[in-house]
Order: sequence, then C-alpha cells, then structure tokens
Amino acid sequence: MNVVFVDPAFPSTQRHFVRALAEVGASVYGVGDRPEEWLDDELRSWMVHYHQVPDVTDVGAMTDAVRWIQDRVWVDRLEATIESHTLAAAQVRENCTIPGTSVRTAWLCRDKPSMKEVLRAAGVPTAASTAASSAAEVWSFARETGYPLVLKPRTGAGALDTTRVDGDGELEAALGRFGAQQVDSIAVEEFVEGHEGFYDTLSVDGVPALDFVSHYFPNVLEAMRTRWISPQFVATNRIDAVADYQELRDLGRRVNEALGIGTSATHMEWFFGPKGLRFSEIGCRPPGVGAWDLYSAANDLDVYRQWADSIVHGQVWGRPSRQYSAGIVALRPDRDGTISGYSGVEEIQARHGQWVLDAHLPPPGTPTQPETAGYMANAYVRMRHPDFDTLRGMLDDVGRTVHVHAG
Repeated sequence: MNVVFVDPAFPSTQRHFVRALAEVGASVYGVGDRPEEWLDDELRSWMVHYHQVPDVTDVGAMTDAVRWIQDRVWVDRLEATIESHTLAAAQVRENCTIPGTSVRTAWLCRDKPSMKEVLRAAGVPTAASTAASSAAEVWSFARETGYPLVLKPRTGAGALDTTRVDGDGELEAALGRFGAQQVDSIAVEEFVEGHEGFYDTLSVDGVPALDFVSHYFPNVLEAMRTRWISPQFVATNRIDAVADYQELRDLGRRVNEALGIGTSATHMEWFFGPKGLRFSEIGCRPPGVGAWDLYSAANDLDVYRQWADSIVHGQVWGRPSRQYSAGIVALRPDRDGTISGYSGVEEIQARHGQWVLDAHLPPPGTPTQPETAGYMANAYVRMRHPDFDTLRGMLDDVGRTVHVHAG
C-alpha cells in the first residue's frame, strides 16, 4: 500500500505514525512544509519520498503534490493526524479520488455548531449551541439560554481562546476580545456542569476496534486558566471492568455513525454531571499531548502500530492489557520569565521512582510558557500504576511537591 502522510516532521510525535506505517508494510510518501534537509536520517529512512509544499493546509498546493505522486504510483490512502490539517486533507482526497474521511465528516468534526446540530438531530445528548456571526446573535442566544455560556472559535482545538462568561459584563468583554482578533464567526454554547474526560478510539469502518478513556483533573477550562493548579489527565484501566463506561462506549458509536466517521482515530470530549452524560466535541484524529504514549505504556501496546494496521490492513490485531492506569501532571512555573531551577524532584523520585515513566524538566534559562499553552508547555511528569486511585494520589503528590522556579 502507498500512503501519503501529511507533515511527518512536526510535532515530534508525527514521526511515530511514519515509523508505524513503514513497519506494517506501507510505502510512505511524506508531504510537509519543512525542507527535506531538516529531516533526520531515521525519519527519512521510513519514507520512500518526501515532497515539500509551502503550506500543508493549502489545498491547491497539496493537490498538486499528491497528483505528482499519483503520476508515479497508485496512492491508496492519504492520512493527516493534526486537527488543523484534517479538512484540507479531506478536500485533497476528494480532488484526487482517494478513499478516507470525507469532506462532510471532516467539516462536521471541525465546525462545532454544525457538529452539534447534526448530533442533536440524531438524538445525541449535547449542550445547546449556535454559530454566531454578530454580537447581536450572541446576545440573543444569551437571553434565550441564560448564563453561564462558553464562547470558542468554531474550528479551534483544545481550550485555546475558549472563554466562559457568567454575566453581561463578561460577555461584553469576551466579544471585544474576539472582535479584536477579527473573528468572523464563533461558537456559543450552554455551559455544561460536570466532570470532564475524553474517549479515544481507533475505529475501523465506524466501529471502535480499540478504545481508551481518560479523565481530566480539574476540567480543562479551569486547568488552562489557573497558574497555581498542576493539572493532570489520567487514562483509566477500568474501562472493561466498570459497567458505567458502556454508556460512554455507546455514545461514541452513535457519534461515529451520525458524523460518518469510518476508519480513523477519534478524540471525543465528554461531560458527566447533574444532567447525565453529555457529548462535548470530537476530532477525527488522534488526541494530542502525548495521550497515545500513555495508552501504549499502560497497555503493553504500540498504539501507533495499531493505527497503521487499521489504515493499511483494515483491522487491528493488538488488544490492550489494561494492566496500568497512566497519567501526566503538568508543572507550572511560579511566575513568568525564565526557569531558574526545581525543588522536590529528589523527594518524588525516592517515593515513587519505580512508577515514573518519564519527566520533562527544561534546563535553567529556558523561557517559561503561559498556562494556556497546555499540559506539556513547561515541565511535566508521566507515571503509571496498576491502581487508578493510587496513581491519582501519586500525581497529586508530584503536583504538591515539585516546584518550578522562575526569575
């Protein structure tokens, strides 16, 4: 099988998809915006060809590149695993008659109001929402739905630029910020109270062949706005043992069917609270922030290789062991500036060293990143343990004990 893979060099986890495709027998044709000489020898060795384009989201340039490859070999698949690349990749598939995620599905998985409109019509429980292209439309929705509300870019990923508003003053300020960014349209949603997590799958022909559940502590919006919090997410190994997760699995299948998701990785956010289980949003791509690395370490499984098997062979053979829960705790500097050092690292190593998967502790002198930059922006520790609750306690201990000092 000949597979075109979009942007093999950045971010760093992209190389694992290329490696896995090569390992399961695919001939990989990379298309990216970095010069080939910037790619290391190992990454180049997994590809039979690399094609540079000015911008991987430029549909015209990508179509030309893929057609150039098609003039030389039959292209079986074109795959993109980054949220901002998925719609352009689907448009190129359509232009070049390559099977895979459709433009309709890619659009619905990018445009949050359209996504939720389709899912509500299919009976999937989700928050009230609208697409607003004027302040008047936002105010009208606020009067009809009430506060709190959440405002976010229509096609954004993660919590970046997502804002909660609890009253008229906050709404006016938020609209001013979006207006200053010259945003044409935003998604406005009812705020859903409850615990937040995500449900990730490798789906084959719309049916999850592998699935994983992770929990956020605290919820993302709070975690990405509060410096003193050391937020974490934890992948549970109880998904097969706790009956309540079946409701989440059923929800995932219904979402796949309604949106037309076929053979693809998926990343679905959900809430569970006073109104029960509620769908939040889904991406037709793998999760970010190293989640697949945690799933692999927790389950004695190379998830990247399972994904490659689903693309190349139309099935997966691996099965998660569920031996461990695994999680990450983000460690924020105490102020903006540059990192000057750490404290508490030796204590954590003494108490929990055998359960530490890895730690990222940028050297002194490294510029700090704001908390909105995410879980892996500054320092972090990743751990695993056979018991979910024990792991949660260890991650809490890391967050209380290890301090990132900046000056």
